[in-house]
Amino acid sequence: MQKTSPNIFLSAGEASGEAYGALLISELKSRCLGAMFFGMGGERMEALGCERVVKSEDVAVMGITEVIRHLPQIYREYRKLKAAIRQRRPDVAVLIDFPDIHLKLAEEFHALGIPVIFFVSPQLWAWKKGRIRKVQRFVDRMLVIFPFEEPFYRESGVNATYVGHPLADLELPGVSRAEFAEGNGLDPGNRWIGLLPGSRAKEIRLNLPEMARAARLLFERDPHMEFLLPLAPTLTIAQAHVVTGLLSEFADGLPVRMVRDARAALFHARGAIVASGTATVEAALIGNPFVVVYRVSPVTYAIAKRVVTVPHVAMVNLVADKRLVPELIQDDFQAGRIVQELEPLLADGDSRAEMMAGLVAVGEKLRAGRGSKATAIAAVATIVLETVGLAS
Repeated sequence: MQKTSPNIFLSAGEASGEAYGALLISELKSRCLGAMFFGMGGERMEALGCERVVKSEDVAVMGITEVIRHLPQIYREYRKLKAAIRQRRPDVAVLIDFPDIHLKLAEEFHALGIPVIFFVSPQLWAWKKGRIRKVQRFVDRMLVIFPFEEPFYRESGVNATYVGHPLADLELPGVSRAEFAEGNGLDPGNRWIGLLPGSRAKEIRLNLPEMARAARLLFERDPHMEFLLPLAPTLTIAQAHVVTGLLSEFADGLPVRMVRDARAALFHARGAIVASGTATVEAALIGNPFVVVYRVSPVTYAIAKRVVTVPHVAMVNLVADKRLVPELIQDDFQAGRIVQELEPLLADGDSRAEMMAGLVAVGEKLRAGRGSKATAIAAVATIVLETVGLAS
C-alpha cells in the first residue's frame, strides 16, 4: 500500500546543505502534500515546515581539533536526534553532507531498518577513504553532485547516482546592480570585491582577518572599491556579532558592507576572495574571477597534509582538472599574496578572460551527464518518493 503522508527525517548541518534541504522540502511538498519532516536544519528548513529537533547552527564546526573541542555539545545534540529517531521511526532518512554526524546516524537508521539516502557525498575520495566501509554497510543510496564521484562509489559496491549539482540549476540573480546598491548602501560606480570567509563561526575567525588585511591593501591602491561580506543564514545573532567585532578590529575605516545575498554579491562583484567550500562552486557557476583561500588549526593542517590525496583543495580546480583558480592555503594565505593573485583578475585582459572561460567550462561539466532535464533537487525528490513507495 502506498503511503500518502510519509514521515521523512531530513538533516543538514551547514549553510549549503541547509539550502539544499529547504529546496528539497519545497519539491517534496509540491508532489506529496501530506509529507511531514523533522530532523536537523536551519531556519529556512523550519520555515518550510521541518520540525527542528536540533538546530544546525548549534553543531556546525570545522576541522579535527575543532570537532574534538566541541565533542560534548555535538554528542548532546546527537543524542537528541537518536531519541527522536527511535521514538518517531520515520519512513526514510535523508542525510545531507555533514559526515561526522551523519555517518553515525546512518548506522542508527540501519539498525532500525530505516532506509538511508545520503545526498552530497562526504569527500572520501580525498581523504578518510576508510569510511567507505560505513557507507557500504549503512547507506542505501548515495546521491552525488560531482560527476567523478559516481564511479568512485560504484567501484566500491555502493549504490551511487550522479544527480547533478543543485547550484548549477539556479538562475543567475535577477536583482540589478542599481537595486543591489540601493538595498545595501553601496555606490554603483565603485568596484565591488566579494569577501566570503565561510559559513561557520570558526572559519570566519580564521579567514576574515587576513581577508580584511588584503582588502586594506586593495583599497589603498584603489579607493573606489567597496567590499561585500555575505552573512550565512545559519549564523546566530551571537555569531553575527563576532563578525562585526572582527570587522571593527581588522577593517576599521574600510567600506565593508555586510549583505544577505551571497549569490547576488558574487554576481555583481568584480572579483572575490572565497574560502574553500561550496562558495567556490557558487562563484564558479556565476562566473566572476576569484582567489581561493583557507586556514585551519596547525594540527588539523598537519594531519590533512598526510592523508589528503587529491592535487587541489578547491572543488572548482578538481572539476577543471587543473589549477584554474589560485589556491592560497594555510601559510600561503597572506594579504600580499592575495593581492598579487587577485589584481590581475580585476583588470580587463588575458588573465581575467582566461579564468572566466575556464569557469564557463566548469559550469558546463557540472550541468552535463545527468541524462535528464530534471534538476538535481527534483532527481533527489524522485528517489525519496520511490523509497517510501510513492510513484513520482
